[in-house]
Amino acid sequence: MGILVDENTRVLVQGMTGREGSFHTRACIAYGTNVVAGVTPGKGGQFFDDTVPVFDSVEQAVRETEANLSLVFVPPAFAADAIVESADSGVPLIICITEGIPELDMVRVARYLESKPVRLIGANCPGLITPAAQCKVGIMPGNIHLPGRTGVVSRSGTLTYEAVAQLTAFGVGQSSCVGIGGDRIIGTSFMDVLRLFNDDPETNSVVLIGEIGGTMEQQAAAYIKEESTKPVCALVVGAGAPPGKRMGHAGAIITGASGLAETKMEALRAAGANIIPNPQDIGACALRALQEAGLLP
Repeated sequence: MGILVDENTRVLVQGMTGREGSFHTRACIAYGTNVVAGVTPGKGGQFFDDTVPVFDSVEQAVRETEANLSLVFVPPAFAADAIVESADSGVPLIICITEGIPELDMVRVARYLESKPVRLIGANCPGLITPAAQCKVGIMPGNIHLPGRTGVVSRSGTLTYEAVAQLTAFGVGQSSCVGIGGDRIIGTSFMDVLRLFNDDPETNSVVLIGEIGGTMEQQAAAYIKEESTKPVCALVVGAGAPPGKRMGHAGAIITGASGLAETKMEALRAAGANIIPNPQDIGACALRALQEAGLLP
């Protein structure tokens, strides 16, 4: 069935009544996601599209609807407070879509969440989806997904969609797809998601999409080498990026040799991952890895 979300997930949306929040909330509901509440201070008592109740606070929404996942579409200046509010209200999984949150705010959030039984995905991420459960939480296009047994984890939102579209075209269905976010400070790493996929009996292979900057790909490589029992296909983009220049994401900046695409790919190759040479080869590589592992009927 995949990881993190399923048909039992009860979603509340912070910032549901805003432009982005309302647009993507409707798309999540249309896909089949169980959206039970919205939160917009000052708009409590209203109903979103005449069906979903809106509350003034997360605490009230959780108390009255038993929501267990918070999807954050709050402007950057207030997003850190929104994450903390959900954590304080007992929400165990928070997905923050917001881009452009000040890094100092996220430093404080990360430190605060260390003492909380909470998983944060993002910020600056596309969210996640489990196709078989028809549960989409975020901004991923649901129509390109196919239920199956290959997990996808990516730092890049757009390349997540590209990977999924290619997998579906090759008939390789997905168990869950997780966009972890492109900022330097995020709540869930590659290694965290790889561990979840490795423990999931409904996932039998993984596609990993990395970027330049940071060392998360090297940490993922260490996990793959030491603990992973499932084939991993890995792509790292940004080989042509000049050092010291930010490329798209706040986290995609080369500040040393460890941040280079070549360094990351070498670590993943040495760990036993199947290296995807170019973005257009994602689907073919994943299919070949499944065939070589005898995981196709």
